[in-house]
Amino acid sequence: MPQVKATAALVSRLLPAPTLVKLRARGLYSHGHFPSTSRISCSSELSDTVSARELEASEYSDEINAENAAAGDEGEYLGWSKEEIDAISALFNRPMRQKPLKPPNPARQRALPLPLPHKTKLPVAPAPKQHIRLAARAALSSRTSFSDQVRKNPEFLLGIAREIATLPPEHGVSTVLDRWVRFLRKGSLSLTIRELGHMGLPERALQTLCWAQRQKVVPLFPDDRVLASTIEVLARFGQLKVESALEQCVPTASRAVLEAMVSGFIRAGKVDIARKLLELARINNRTLHPSIYVKLMLEATRMPEGYGLASALIDELGEMSDLELRPQDCTAVMKVCIKLRRYTAVESLFSWFRESGGSPTVVIYTTVIHSRCRDGMHREALSLVWEMEQAGCLLDLPAYRVIVKLCVALREPERALRYLLRMKEAGFVPTSDMYNGLIEGYVADGRLAKCRQLIREAESAGLKLDRRLLSHLSETGNVQSS
Repeated sequence: MPQVKATAALVSRLLPAPTLVKLRARGLYSHGHFPSTSRISCSSELSDTVSARELEASEYSDEINAENAAAGDEGEYLGWSKEEIDAISALFNRPMRQKPLKPPNPARQRALPLPLPHKTKLPVAPAPKQHIRLAARAALSSRTSFSDQVRKNPEFLLGIAREIATLPPEHGVSTVLDRWVRFLRKGSLSLTIRELGHMGLPERALQTLCWAQRQKVVPLFPDDRVLASTIEVLARFGQLKVESALEQCVPTASRAVLEAMVSGFIRAGKVDIARKLLELARINNRTLHPSIYVKLMLEATRMPEGYGLASALIDELGEMSDLELRPQDCTAVMKVCIKLRRYTAVESLFSWFRESGGSPTVVIYTTVIHSRCRDGMHREALSLVWEMEQAGCLLDLPAYRVIVKLCVALREPERALRYLLRMKEAGFVPTSDMYNGLIEGYVADGRLAKCRQLIREAESAGLKLDRRLLSHLSETGNVQSS
């Protein structure tokens, strides 16, 4: 109680009269003292000390009233200076002291949320242009008319050819084509005519061309695609009688028609007529695709009397400034050069292909390795084998056969045997000539035990070995075949 009285006296002495009035108005200072301590006491002790507290509060209030009255009398002549009021006001304007923030406890940190499926998926790669075109074509197909959807449909055009093939001989192709004329456009019947040629029906192909020429409501002719397909079919079956009028046809015919005519004569085996067409095209400054020369070259090498023509065609290809050959065409020309023993031409063509930006395939590598082996350049061929393996080319059966023969020619049968084992692991079945080459290599080294092992392995696989080799082994090393 004395402490409470001292606190009240101090407050009444520090605060002037106007301040006390404000505190009474706010309910913070009532009758000259702070709220009763009976309201602050704990609830557990309230029941025991209620009466005592009330008595103390009444006595305390009487004393405070008396002091306030005395202070009121003295307040009239007690004044506060401006510096004292500013000092007291500064005490209330001072900011409150705040506790420093504690660093977060790592053990109580909230776990990260689980990743959402739509955020963990890999970004979708851009679709290739071909897929985009197919999707756009599928989207637009619903808007196009039925005739636009059908006129280039292979199933529809091949179905027309099958219907024509089932017609009786006395019926013409108009029986089928008249029903579908409203769905056809220029170029549609070229696939139908080629299919009739595959079926061996050149007469029906010619009738289809004549029917297309007569159409007026839906114009289907003139069309070089339909004409070229018909000429190729007729030339293939020997029904194109234009041998006497080639000089008049070449200057006016289109390139597609000329190439179709040459292709038809080549497939018919008429190499002389095809060669004449190429000569006339060169005289008239008509440029044909190099693949036509390749086709004629391959057909000419089927007979020994055509080797001269094939060699001349190789020279003509070498003189072309704008030579455009596909990888399969390069391989075909290389094989012809090997057959003609023109190994330098193989190397020149291989160099041109790489300089033109082409990536050699395993077939091209195998062909060049075979050419170098035939030319006796075994070390150069082996370096090309290493280059092919470093390029990551997957070896096929012809590649393994050429490499095994190369290792035998280098007198390295162990290396050849390793390639043979690699070939088996890759799933290929060795051939009899590979075993013959390996056995000859081990015979040259005098390793007859290895020869017996290879003979048993080949015969267990059902391969027939060279009898002359087996007889030679039986005479030298008493090796007998089972």
